[in-house]
Amino acid sequence: MKLNEERILKRQLISLTSALILLMTCSFAKDESDREKLRVRLDKAGTILNEITSAPDKDVPQEILAHAQCVGVIPTMMKAGFGIGGEYGQGVVTCRSGKGWSAPAFYRLGGGTFGVQIGGQAVDVVMLFMNDHGVESLMAHKIKLGADASASAGPVGRTAAADTNIAMHSEILTYSRSRGLFAGVSLKGSWFEQNGGDTRTFYGRDINFRNILNGSVRPPSGSEQFISAVRKDFGEAKAAVRD
Repeated sequence: MKLNEERILKRQLISLTSALILLMTCSFAKDESDREKLRVRLDKAGTILNEITSAPDKDVPQEILAHAQCVGVIPTMMKAGFGIGGEYGQGVVTCRSGKGWSAPAFYRLGGGTFGVQIGGQAVDVVMLFMNDHGVESLMAHKIKLGADASASAGPVGRTAAADTNIAMHSEILTYSRSRGLFAGVSLKGSWFEQNGGDTRTFYGRDINFRNILNGSVRPPSGSEQFISAVRKDFGEAKAAVRD
């Protein structure tokens, strides 16, 4: 009788161990799949920046790029099908630091109205944070553009001198690209918030957004293409303005 009980207990332990291993394997596979989606988002963000800044006479003025303190990119947002307060899109942000451009932090943008430039189309959005107050707004969990931080449609074109002078005093400049058309767009009334879930998934742990964006965190594997695009596009602009 005792021998049978030991055999039953052993089989139960084997079954439990097998179940735990299977659960851990599935969890690891899911984590890797989620991280891969975030790596794809980062790569898309880098590609968008390269395409926008390489468009002759139709991109962001060099002086704007040279003075931007942080840049956020939200690839392939959708307006159609979402109501007020609905989630429009997921994006990434990096900021200048004493060590160069920071590791990426993940954000969400939604709510409000994106104006006639977007309509119901899929759209890429670029946000430039121009001064200390704009940068500080990123450290808040959630901000409303136009209320917690001033936001303006950014000027387009290397020769947009008058608009550029005005834009330099804005906290946040916003742009959209849809079907190849790149233009400044007003996002007033929209909200912009930290995406703790995606950031935790990408880094494998909870991590403070301020520590990420001030350069205290080393950029992890998978962020190279995005950081490289920012370093190239914004670095070249800074050099051009300095010359």
